[in-house]
Amino acid sequence: MEILAVLSIVSGCLSLLCLLALHFVSPEFQPSWRMISEYALGKNKRLLTAFFFLWGTCTILSAMLLWNIVGTMWATAGVVLLLISGIGAIMGGLFDVKHPRHGLAFLLGVPTLPLAALLIGYHLLSLEAWSSYRGGLLISAHAPWIALVFMAGSMALLFSGFKKAGYPMGPDAEVPEKLPDGVIPLAGYANRLLVLCYLILPILVAILQMALVA
Repeated sequence: MEILAVLSIVSGCLSLLCLLALHFVSPEFQPSWRMISEYALGKNKRLLTAFFFLWGTCTILSAMLLWNIVGTMWATAGVVLLLISGIGAIMGGLFDVKHPRHGLAFLLGVPTLPLAALLIGYHLLSLEAWSSYRGGLLISAHAPWIALVFMAGSMALLFSGFKKAGYPMGPDAEVPEKLPDGVIPLAGYANRLLVLCYLILPILVAILQMALVA
């Protein structure tokens, strides 16, 4: 279990480093309003693929770590959802933003983790050994759904702004080279915040598990 925890932490941190590096090697994609998946349209697609693979690996390893820790049906369901979310993240690397299966990757990877975080987080709080880490577990349980709501709202603002500016919306519509006047640039930041919040749970679980067995 210690090996799983270490690998989960390392893969999660490397995933975040890949994401950070993309901001420097692909500065043409403004982080305020361009989605992370859009880096695939640039010259550093391999780095983006590594980001998704490492993100998914971190999440899957965390699910494997938790499988023998949780003890209720609902918590086990949370672990399964966590595993599905990790598979979705890996699919995000296999199928880029132009691929028809990218939407499936989103459906598997994004909506599943907030529920998984709540089910797992509150179950761990009920375990005596984990209850002393209440603050961190509560943050990891609630940060994902808050980030998802924030991203959904910011995306709605972005699309509304594009529509008012006269830009067509749809899967085949071209993304404008620069942000039109009057459009609120929050969606990109919200997208990046979501990734950070989604990685909090698997990384924190791995760190706490190592602390418990130390």
